[in-house]
Amino acid sequence: MDSGVSQKSARASTVALAGALLLAAAMGIGRFAYTPLLPPMQEALGWTASHAGDVASSNFFGYLAGALAATSLAQRPERLSWLLTGMILSAATTSAGAVAVSFHVWLAIRFFSGVASALCLVLGTAVVIQFLAIHSRTHLGTLHFAGVGGGIVASVAVIELARLAGFSISGQWGALGITSIALFAGAWTIIGAPPNRRKLEGRVTLHASKGQAPANWLLKKLIAAYGLFGFGYIVTATFIVAMARRLDNAAFVEPLTWIVVGLVAAPSVLLWQRVAQRLGMFPALRLAYGLEAAGVLLAGFASGPAAVLIGGALLGGTFMGITALGLSAGRLAAGSDHDRAIGWMTASFGLGQLLGPAVAGRLAEATQGFEAPSMLAALLLIIGMAMLRGMENSLNGR
Repeated sequence: MDSGVSQKSARASTVALAGALLLAAAMGIGRFAYTPLLPPMQEALGWTASHAGDVASSNFFGYLAGALAATSLAQRPERLSWLLTGMILSAATTSAGAVAVSFHVWLAIRFFSGVASALCLVLGTAVVIQFLAIHSRTHLGTLHFAGVGGGIVASVAVIELARLAGFSISGQWGALGITSIALFAGAWTIIGAPPNRRKLEGRVTLHASKGQAPANWLLKKLIAAYGLFGFGYIVTATFIVAMARRLDNAAFVEPLTWIVVGLVAAPSVLLWQRVAQRLGMFPALRLAYGLEAAGVLLAGFASGPAAVLIGGALLGGTFMGITALGLSAGRLAAGSDHDRAIGWMTASFGLGQLLGPAVAGRLAEATQGFEAPSMLAALLLIIGMAMLRGMENSLNGR
């Protein structure tokens, strides 16, 4: 009996680890490696802040399209095949950075990278969480989501090692491509193994909440607040290394800033789950919004290394927690209509991410600094936090 339980736990842990490798490659590298490479890319390619913001927005437009498609694909028997497609596309678009020089080519590469990231995140999370639920090990989902932070740290390590070895920006993208291929191969070796594949294939069973959904205006407020979060966090997540570059000792601060974001992001989902258990889901969400707004302002107005590093820590410590808690809150607020609600929340979040870098890039270019876009991002986060006020009382009263 004990042996069977131990084997079940080991299998679940292995699949959770595969999920972490998957998210490390698709999100930590495929989606977020653009941030630490952005300043040298601007110098090498002659991009303005508007160019940089547009390329980032192209990625988030692809993410929005991919997330909406993946929402329906997650319910189909062939979802593992689509997950493999996303993994291949992610590795290919990361590797393509080694040969891309044109601004318009970069727009296309980052768009398809966004599509791939969404497929990997949505489909990968669906299959991993289902497997963990089958084995009664859903708590291991925190290991799966820790892959995002781990991938961010790994991307900085690969970039710095490649740079020290004398590689150009193209060579650094090539090194990231090789790393992502290795991570995806490790993930698929586990997920695609026949014993696991049989349990991971097929339709996901989603259990609807009993009773009627709460008043529609509650859900609309939550969806709007989630979109404001998408705009608010992505401004700093895109430009924080560029912000660090303005400081003295930038060569030291730049990579360290993004490493701090990743290190703090890795355990953040588990942390915010515990905060939500203690305070309640919506108070925890409001606290996370407020802390993230503070981090956005610290990074945007930083005059020294400490401010930008603390800002990065607050960003890394909140954005994955808000993502996870926000979707859980959406399911709670929607009741039996949770599938549609998650789709609308994904769309709202994606729209915020799409607009954020483009608007912020133009503001930064017009004002010759990141203070104005950071103020706008923090203001939207504060508005989102205010929109969540009292929501738990409204839901409990139903």
